[in-house]
Amino acid sequence: MGARNKKKLKRLNLLEMSNHERIQLIKEIREKLRQKIIEAKLWQSLLETEDLTINGNVVYRENQQLTGFYLRHRV
Repeated sequence: MGARNKKKLKRLNLLEMSNHERIQLIKEIREKLRQKIIEAKLWQSLLETEDLTINGNVVYRENQQLTGFYLRHRV
């Protein structure tokens, strides 16, 4: 079995949805994309960083696994 069977995508018919459902779905998709962009920018910044220290604690050092770091974005 190929990669196509690994994840079944839920198909939605936007024409069968109410305006409220459609708007809510679009908002959710936008938010997920925004979060993915923020995450990608963070990872890109980390790739360009040698050391990351937060409150005096080293949470990232070049060539080591990231530890003790959590990012929460306020909306």
